[in-house]
Amino acid sequence: MESVSLAAPAAAMEPSASGLAARGDLRSALPFLPVVLRGDAIFWPPAAQESLRALALGPDVSRVASGDVLADALTDLRLAVALPALSPRAADGLALFFDDLLSRAQARGWFAEVVPNLARLLLRLPALLEDHYDKAADDASGLRILASQDAGIVHLSQELVAALLTCALFCLFPTDGRAEASLPNINFDGLFAALIHNARQSQEQKVRCLVHYFERVTDSTPTGFVSFERKVLPRRAVSGGLTYPDVDAWMKSSAPLCQFRVFSSGFIEDEEQEALEVDFANRYLGGGALSRGCVQEEVRFMINPELIVGMLFMASMDDNEAIEIVGAERFSQYMGYGSSFRFVGDYLDSTPIDSKGKRRTRIVAIDALDCPTRLQYESSGLLREVNKAFCGFSDQSKLQLYTKLFQDANNKDISPRISSDEYIGVSTGNWGCGAFGGNPEIKSMIQWIAASQALRPFVNYYTFEDASLERLGEVTQWILRHGWTIGELWHMLIEYSFQRSRGETFKGFFAWLLPNGCPKNEVDYMSE
Repeated sequence: MESVSLAAPAAAMEPSASGLAARGDLRSALPFLPVVLRGDAIFWPPAAQESLRALALGPDVSRVASGDVLADALTDLRLAVALPALSPRAADGLALFFDDLLSRAQARGWFAEVVPNLARLLLRLPALLEDHYDKAADDASGLRILASQDAGIVHLSQELVAALLTCALFCLFPTDGRAEASLPNINFDGLFAALIHNARQSQEQKVRCLVHYFERVTDSTPTGFVSFERKVLPRRAVSGGLTYPDVDAWMKSSAPLCQFRVFSSGFIEDEEQEALEVDFANRYLGGGALSRGCVQEEVRFMINPELIVGMLFMASMDDNEAIEIVGAERFSQYMGYGSSFRFVGDYLDSTPIDSKGKRRTRIVAIDALDCPTRLQYESSGLLREVNKAFCGFSDQSKLQLYTKLFQDANNKDISPRISSDEYIGVSTGNWGCGAFGGNPEIKSMIQWIAASQALRPFVNYYTFEDASLERLGEVTQWILRHGWTIGELWHMLIEYSFQRSRGETFKGFFAWLLPNGCPKNEVDYMSE
């Protein structure tokens, strides 16, 4: 089993010899799946099986040839798996999209080919799940609910991901207990309901991205894998493990800062170098992806829909947690952002594939403080943000090095001695800013510190033309020229924030850091 916690890895458990019924991972997931377990076999309830068989035979048999009738068919399916009827608003949204917004030609193809193929895929879901659990090393490595503080990883085939997403499209996932388990909504009923009386075309465009995904996967079944990892930075000491660093621990770090490149244009998802691509996440993975949201996280979930599956089993993140998803394929091109978001067309993902069958696309979800105002200038707020980013940027294989960096104040030479076959940096931008209200100057420095402590070789920072970051490149290059350590930059952030919170300065961090009256490219703070 692949190790995923920031605590010392435990010994692998022996595979279960008692069949599916004895597996803890399946027992964890089963209340949130629309299938049932009988003995050691997974089944659809009989009525649901019959409904899916009818859908699989196409509109001549099922009579499902419009959004209006599809809504009725989905209600029948929901009743067959002991769920209530589809809400009138969701039913109206399905009818609106497939009967009015979609072209007649595309709608005909959808009902004649895509829907029957999706029904056939769902008929294979029990076999796909049985195969998944059969291949999982033990009952703590298969599909399961990853609750808060439960570090772990789930590997899913893209075919199983497609089947699970079809369950979400057909609104078949049970909802009881999800709120109590701190799990976000996963069914698409809210997505379609939000089409009603919505003047923003972005909602329609989000659905177009997802419809395109289903068209693609029913035309050609993807054969790769996607992994979903919950990372945890333990708050209490674990033998041989790394614990949640405090303010003083960050102050003592003498590791060098990594390279920092600034891009005023471009997008994180178009990163050409292999890097952790930061998802400016909600603490509930996916945020408003399946409702009305359409900013950075939601856009990424629309163009890489396999990310949505993580919403099925990943509970909300606490302050010391992050979620990393590896292998999610991109299917759509887009333009715009927020209300201007538009689906543009097909995207063929050429990202290289690793030895485990996963695309080398690494997306890390970290949730920033929401509307932090004064808290972002207090040491507790700074500590929360830097540890959140560090948790997301960490690499399990470097656990012992991280521990040494925090324990030894004379470790400037540790980073160059790292031997790794992978050169994976961080691709990010204005995390926690915008709608979340964070200070872009502070957040950029926090992410730089966290990436450097995680021994990432570089940060590629996309400013999205934010005027407040006009001097970001100049400031970072000045800091690098003077050889500052992580601890020294952290110390300056703490000092600035102390002065800012006490009203002793109202300057931005960059203007405060670089002395007045010095030429921009010739400032020598260290000589002051």
